[in-house]
Amino acid sequence: MSESPFDPHARHYVQCLPFGAQLLGAQGASPRTRFRLWAPSKRTVQVEIVGTDGARLVDMTPTGNGWFEAEAACGAGTHYRYRLDDTLAVPDPASRFQPGDVHGPSEVIDARAYEWQHTGWRGRPWEEMVLYELHVGALGGYAGVQKRLPRIAELGVTGIELMPLADFSGARNWGYDGVLPYAPDSSYGRPDDLKAMIDCAHGLGLAVFLDVVYNHFGPDGNYLHEYAKPFFRDDIATPWGPAIDFSRPEVRDFFCDNALYWINEYRFDGLRLDAVHAIGDADWLRELADHVHGSVKHGRHVHLVLENEHNEANLLETHFDAQWNDDAHNALHVLLTAEKEGYYRAFADKPIDKLARVLAEGFAYQGDASPAHDGKPRGEPSAHLPPTVFVMFLQNHDQIGNRAFGERLRSLCAPQALLAATGLLLLSPHIPLLFMEEEYGSAQPFLFFTDYRGELADAVREGRRREFAKFAAFSDESMRARIPDPNDPQTFALSSPADDEAGDTRGTGDRDAWRHFYKSALAVRAKLITPRLAPVRALGATVLPSASGHPMNALVARWRLADGETLAIALNLTPDALPFTERPDGMVIFETPPRARDRVNEYALPPYSFVAWMTGDVNSYALRHDARIAEEREREA
Repeated sequence: MSESPFDPHARHYVQCLPFGAQLLGAQGASPRTRFRLWAPSKRTVQVEIVGTDGARLVDMTPTGNGWFEAEAACGAGTHYRYRLDDTLAVPDPASRFQPGDVHGPSEVIDARAYEWQHTGWRGRPWEEMVLYELHVGALGGYAGVQKRLPRIAELGVTGIELMPLADFSGARNWGYDGVLPYAPDSSYGRPDDLKAMIDCAHGLGLAVFLDVVYNHFGPDGNYLHEYAKPFFRDDIATPWGPAIDFSRPEVRDFFCDNALYWINEYRFDGLRLDAVHAIGDADWLRELADHVHGSVKHGRHVHLVLENEHNEANLLETHFDAQWNDDAHNALHVLLTAEKEGYYRAFADKPIDKLARVLAEGFAYQGDASPAHDGKPRGEPSAHLPPTVFVMFLQNHDQIGNRAFGERLRSLCAPQALLAATGLLLLSPHIPLLFMEEEYGSAQPFLFFTDYRGELADAVREGRRREFAKFAAFSDESMRARIPDPNDPQTFALSSPADDEAGDTRGTGDRDAWRHFYKSALAVRAKLITPRLAPVRALGATVLPSASGHPMNALVARWRLADGETLAIALNLTPDALPFTERPDGMVIFETPPRARDRVNEYALPPYSFVAWMTGDVNSYALRHDARIAEEREREA
């Protein structure tokens, strides 16, 4: 890099890539750019410089092992592509920007052009995280997200997580069909617009995470098969085509450099790695983590988070900060909705016991046979890990958008039950993650959307409808035909919150009350729990006995905090008051419904309730922590 990724006096950042288009020297009267491409399946490669007066070709020199290089007299703003064996023209696989979408030419970008304002930003420690997942396109692009940032920060969120940005085909996509991992999609704005949004977030105290997809490429616009066949394996097929070959150093470097690029050039504070179980190479994951941690300057907080169906606890011991905990979500979802089809069948039997295990030990499945995995063992023991390595959520893009009609929990369960579960989400020592607009009690759907044409559009629409044929509600073809077409612009429009945050007409009419609940709980978390989370350990969870023949859907859990005090919670997701003779010690720090403590003092846990207690002086440790943080920030300034 030309400048340190943490330097309070630096205002320009660039990750020098060993491939793609790299500006050489300062932008002067005669700028030059170096081009480098790995094309082992081709004999000749040329750079085609695309101008208003036509195109000119620059021969690239083979340098061995499939690499081609060239320098050209051109600078920032130049449009270019690679011409292969004098025939096919393709975009740069390491393109920094695609102004004309995935099939058009790439653009040479001067990464140093943006002048960062909040250069003293170091990030935030992991235990401070309250994450807020959002889709940039649904919120109006980078400018639309930036407009919402003050209100997100005011809520008590400390980090936003962007769904993938890698350039995809068309103007609408979840982002998981990206084909050019270095190019933030042009439908959201230009690279400097993304940097301005991140810069603004840092100024508000918000960390920014990016969801990256390294396990596959999307179905339209991936040209690697044409000129770099060794990028893929010929012996393993995936739902997206041949598997990516992570045994090849060129492939490993391509994705490792991508991670460093986002962290250093765009100053992201962390990455969430999508579906790493589909990568199938734990050694490479460790290598990636080592590369990232080795590149981060002392004092800067950068975090790596996994999505991993395999529940590999060993990856969380040293290399990764956390994992999205699907087990927590699935248990809570079954408790709230009683749904038991699909992967929820693995949580259909005694879901409260599985939730208790999550709170006490991390994963519900730790090598146990899973009904959703053909009875095969899933997971590894995780009780030795701290609760903060598990990201808990009630809703996210997958768990809403992969439903046929994209329903949120507000449409699927009693609101009082959802509030109780939300209390657990926001006040357990696990790291909470919210999905955009959740804090308003939104009932607006979030659907699966794409922007394909022709046969691919038909295949995506019909394939999605076939997916749901195994569910009882969609066994009838006429019902499946009602599932929204992902390619219909209206599907995207229905998933995009209104610009006016004060009055979403598709909401539920009580947005302010829901937001107040979230804001109040997060204020308690920030003041009393977060300062005590390093370290924290679980003390166990106990399922409470049932009443009136209802399932045992209530529990008590406890954790030992950093100052030796105890955090305890009680959760009742049944419609009955339950006998509650052993109230935890300490002061009540949060409760729902209001005055739930009165019933608790009468030895009953109210219906659909959540209560949290803390022992000891609930203010002194937090005040000392606040003073220490203020002193550190003053010293940094």
